[in-house]
Amino acid sequence: MITDTTKALRNDWTKAEIEEIYHLPLMELIYKAATIHREWHDPSEVQISTLLSIKTGGCPEDCSYCGQAARYHTNIKVQALLPTETVIAHAQKAKNSGSSRFCMAAAWREVRNNRDFDRVIDMVKGVNELGLEVCCTLGMLTEDQAVRLQEAGLYAYNHNLDTSEQYYEEIISTRTFDNRINTINNVRKAGITVCSGGIIGLGETHRDRISMLLTLATMPKHPESVPINALARVEGTPLENNEKVDTWEMVRMIATARIVMPSSMVRLSAGRIEMSEIEQAWCFIAGANSIFTGERETLLVTPNPGVSEDMQMLETLGLKPMMKKETCC
Repeated sequence: MITDTTKALRNDWTKAEIEEIYHLPLMELIYKAATIHREWHDPSEVQISTLLSIKTGGCPEDCSYCGQAARYHTNIKVQALLPTETVIAHAQKAKNSGSSRFCMAAAWREVRNNRDFDRVIDMVKGVNELGLEVCCTLGMLTEDQAVRLQEAGLYAYNHNLDTSEQYYEEIISTRTFDNRINTINNVRKAGITVCSGGIIGLGETHRDRISMLLTLATMPKHPESVPINALARVEGTPLENNEKVDTWEMVRMIATARIVMPSSMVRLSAGRIEMSEIEQAWCFIAGANSIFTGERETLLVTPNPGVSEDMQMLETLGLKPMMKKETCC
């Protein structure tokens, strides 16, 4: 018998419990997730987040899925850190288009205490002044660096687990799973909200997916945002020939995440470009309530639907952009 998940948040999930939920018949799983979603969130709202790559390519890591790794020969062009005024202009445009969160991504292994980090601090301050939730994903962080970002006004920090602890070394060898956890802990200590999820389609098993969700759902505090990504198969990377992720696999992951982490924003992230409106609608029904949107050519290093397409889709589905929350979760 599955434990009642509708009364309060739980951080003591067992692998067996999550496995039982994950393997429910699909329609029953979606129904349970949709019910919980409506108890914790307004089902008519979707958080619109815009992602800008502020420093692209040339990363020393060997993440097998990533076209920004310097060791792989991909079509992604290396780009130095953008000027602060360019970033602020993109953030203003994102706000005008309906985004409530603006995320800045830099292809770094880790943050270094140098002039580039000083510039990122200025970017965080500038975007925060626009009234947007500011998110960064910059690689590994020390506690002191996290404190600097928090003091500048950073609302959220993205640092995905990517996959299970057991499968992690099959995908990345240049850092460890514990490195990921340490950065998340440093972010928490600094009082910044956590954005952390993973990718499916890496060659992992269902057990790996369940294990990754278990790690997230048993953290002392659930990540406020949980991105569920389908592998974007980038030519030139070791995983370029992996099979396209089946939409129902995405729905199953989203629904399970929604049930075990009911208060979190569950973000339908990479992979949307290969999904129809109907397929994305099933993800929203299953509990997804956040998406990345942006300009096709300039904002993302992997393809993504454009702003106008997304707004039309939301209108068709009777959904509306979520307004910025006034207080931190």
